[in-house]
Amino acid sequence: MQPGRYEEVADTAGLPARLRHVFWIGGGSGAGKSTTARRLAGRYGWRLYATDDVMRDHAGRTTPEEAPFLHEFIAMDMDQRWVDRSPEVMLETFHWFRGEGFGLIVEDLLRLPPKPCVIVEGFRLLPHLVKPLLAAPEHAVWLLPTPEFRQAAIRSRSVPGEGFLEKTRDPSKAGRNLAERDRMFTRRLKEETERLGLRAIHVDTTTTEDDLAEQVTTAFRL
Repeated sequence: MQPGRYEEVADTAGLPARLRHVFWIGGGSGAGKSTTARRLAGRYGWRLYATDDVMRDHAGRTTPEEAPFLHEFIAMDMDQRWVDRSPEVMLETFHWFRGEGFGLIVEDLLRLPPKPCVIVEGFRLLPHLVKPLLAAPEHAVWLLPTPEFRQAAIRSRSVPGEGFLEKTRDPSKAGRNLAERDRMFTRRLKEETERLGLRAIHVDTTTTEDDLAEQVTTAFRL
């Protein structure tokens, strides 16, 4: 967790009440978070906050002392990030999976007006960080994709010969490393949501976009 910032935010009184208008969709990569969030934002006239869109801004707002794993990652070349390290090391040292920068998400949300509601989506929404902010447990859900669903989703939005993995010396190995890291991260999310009593939805290749949107709508009790 990012030192200083989140602890400072968490010390303020009544955070769950101040964020009662926020709905959270977390989960593994390629789980359908963005598509589902856009659908619900359009359906209900909500504001959409995509955590992927602010990663560059958040990285620039941190120091090495506040986010050491992030700044170590920035200093690596593409092979060091995706080829030379094991999936286990990639998982344990990935800055967003460590909660670095989460306090900046909270800061951004606190600056937004209470109306309309806000739907936040992204893999950075770790269950143990979100739970203390919930006014009601049904305001958050995590999407847990199977490896097959994740790979199908990634293939559908990729362009052959492009993408960050193509910048490594061994794109195939980099892809395998990333897929295994994401599989382990999804398993960790499953264990954490179960332990904390939070809602999770399993997403497989039989799940359509309509199905997933309705399941999330039901989870939010809308």
